[in-house]
Amino acid sequence: MSRIQLHQGDITKLNVDAIVNAANSSLLGGGGVDGAIHRAAGPQLALECLKLAGCKTGQAKITAGYKLPARHVIHTVGPYWSGGNRHEDELLASCYQHSLELAEKHGLKTIAFPAISTGIYRFPLERATQIAIATVKTFLEEHSIPEQVTFVCFSAHDFQVYQRLLQEAGNLPDPI
Repeated sequence: MSRIQLHQGDITKLNVDAIVNAANSSLLGGGGVDGAIHRAAGPQLALECLKLAGCKTGQAKITAGYKLPARHVIHTVGPYWSGGNRHEDELLASCYQHSLELAEKHGLKTIAFPAISTGIYRFPLERATQIAIATVKTFLEEHSIPEQVTFVCFSAHDFQVYQRLLQEAGNLPDPI
């Protein structure tokens, strides 16, 4: 059984130990998946995030999940795409790496990632997906926790891109 899964749908509905929030640097909510997570978790999430005093690009911080089925939210700030000459690839890989390290540190066995930075931050989807898959695959080869990583795609197009690139990488994800 593969430790990587692929899911099309709403990340806020998943019953996992942690979902990852593609947050902005304030951690206080925004558009896209960030806004959806904050709305689903309830106002307590914003209150806890306020105490964290923001987050730098490429880093990650953890909070409770509040009203979400997920017990925790790992907030990570992806890079804005600026043509690829401002360390965007390394910063995006760092988002996945730091999120996985937090999951391991807190003993979280299951974690779900959205397509970080591919929305309003304009990171090219295929490039971002390749970085996400490579970073997660390398981490899982070297660590036993998390036991399961799910890539969550909201759109059918994103799902198809992830599915194709996972197959090309030799990871045939279990459908969920």
